[in-house]
Amino acid sequence: MTVLVDTVRILLAPLTRTRLFRRMGPVVLPPVEKMIAVVSRGRVQVSALLVPSLVLHTIGARSGTPRDVPLMYTPDGQGRAIVAGTNFAGERHPAWTSNLLANPDAAITVRGRWMPVHAERIADDERDAAWARIEAQWPGYRAYERGSGRTVRLFRLQPVRRTGEAAPHEPGPHGA
Repeated sequence: MTVLVDTVRILLAPLTRTRLFRRMGPVVLPPVEKMIAVVSRGRVQVSALLVPSLVLHTIGARSGTPRDVPLMYTPDGQGRAIVAGTNFAGERHPAWTSNLLANPDAAITVRGRWMPVHAERIADDERDAAWARIEAQWPGYRAYERGSGRTVRLFRLQPVRRTGEAAPHEPGPHGA
């Protein structure tokens, strides 16, 4: 199965860097992901069929309301997840990155399992190593950064144990 997934990744990676995908991906993928999340009660993500994926649960930086977003992540080898705010190579940073900057205590759902995390922005001197790890998983992914004309925000999500403390919102009935 791993050989099949790796082959599909190698074949699809170049397509995800096309203008058409950058234009249509943000329109098509979120509603499809949301529909599948509702139907599967948060246990299945379309993106997870190709890459490790999670749903990031944040609190809106300005609104203060719960926000959920499906994201690709890369394991860092130490039990943490690396996420990149590529926004399909868009000119602006995705809102979830501002949410993490404003409130780094968040939560993730991975394969239906919810857990609290603390987000830390990856320092400039660690960026190349983080990108190398990400691109080992999805070849050419850093092209989104080059195409966006901005420095993509990279975060490391550290699972935390909370005792007696209110955590970011738990997943709703749709699982995310």
